[in-house]
Amino acid sequence: MSTLAGKNILLGISGGIAAYKCAELTRRLSERGAQVRVVMTNAAKEFITPLTMQAVSGHPVSDSLFDPAAEASMGHIELAKWADLVLLAPATADLIARLSAGMGNDLLTTLVLATEAPVAIAPAMNQQMYSNVATQENLATLTRRGVNIWGPAAGEQACGDVGPGRMLEPMQLVEHSEAFFAPKSLSGKTVTITAGPTREAIDPVRYISNHSSGKMGFALAEAAKSLGAEVNLIAGPVSLNTPKGVNCINVESAQQMFEASAQQAITSDIFIGCAAVADYRPETIADNKLKKVDGQDDMNIKMVKNPDIIAHVAGLSHHRPFTVGFAAETQDVEAYAKSKLERKNLDMICANDVSIAGQGFNSDNNAITAFWSDGKQSLSLESKQNIARQILTLIAEKL
Repeated sequence: MSTLAGKNILLGISGGIAAYKCAELTRRLSERGAQVRVVMTNAAKEFITPLTMQAVSGHPVSDSLFDPAAEASMGHIELAKWADLVLLAPATADLIARLSAGMGNDLLTTLVLATEAPVAIAPAMNQQMYSNVATQENLATLTRRGVNIWGPAAGEQACGDVGPGRMLEPMQLVEHSEAFFAPKSLSGKTVTITAGPTREAIDPVRYISNHSSGKMGFALAEAAKSLGAEVNLIAGPVSLNTPKGVNCINVESAQQMFEASAQQAITSDIFIGCAAVADYRPETIADNKLKKVDGQDDMNIKMVKNPDIIAHVAGLSHHRPFTVGFAAETQDVEAYAKSKLERKNLDMICANDVSIAGQGFNSDNNAITAFWSDGKQSLSLESKQNIARQILTLIAEKL
């Protein structure tokens, strides 16, 4: 059962092009058992009609602070008391500025002032507006007040610009909402997670690496934080934003990741080795760029083993954390995973078949099977955020 079952969500829509996504957002929230009531600003009605939102939510849309019928019973106060969560999506630069200033000059901002419910906003605006120092200061102010900031994503925008400022997709906001209401099963625990690839230098301009995007590890870090844990994220070179509230330690090589992991593991309750760590590195790194040599058609680079991070952590005799490994395989997934579980003395291993298109490296989705000494559980293809929460729920049950 979804954690949204029986929850009352007040969806506030402001005037941005992303407002058109709110019909799907409302439908998806309702599918998971939430009751959704919609409040719209006047500008929002230029992008999507109240009739549409009424149809998908099953409730009349509220849009005026001066509606005599509603305000005869102090409707804005009743809505403020009704909500378990106030979700503002899209949250434009204007709305964010008015919230930061504590204004109550329309129904939506008045509700935010009047509610005791937690508030989450999904920023959506032009990338330059988002990057503007005023917007960033307003977001920082709201964060200090305890407002949850979900997003934004980066990418191509309606205006043609490319950059941060896109509202998260409806299912991403649903996942954030589910995570928000999830039991804090890791409260008081410290979780350390490795993520992404490593780079093993050949010379000052070349290196050996792999296709890992780090998305699975970052999703695990975000999920662990949402479940109440203190989270250390040891990240190889990736192009991802660190989840809010997570301590990120950036590294390049497997040796650097090993040293950071060894340091963090002894103060952690849970260690998850999700990174795609290079098994070998060049024995020597050339001081200068290696040049092609006339008449020489091959090059020999002697490789040496990198330290085994997950085996080191699992082998600790003192302050050993609950240790979880990952196995990205292309064949005989279960056999290799069980062998690695036993050989490296792990408490759990999460195995996936990266040869299947649409899951694993660089994908937003994944499907894994978790193995432990006397059992296993398969998690079918879903977003990496959902898979991450399911993995951490399994881990919490085993502690």
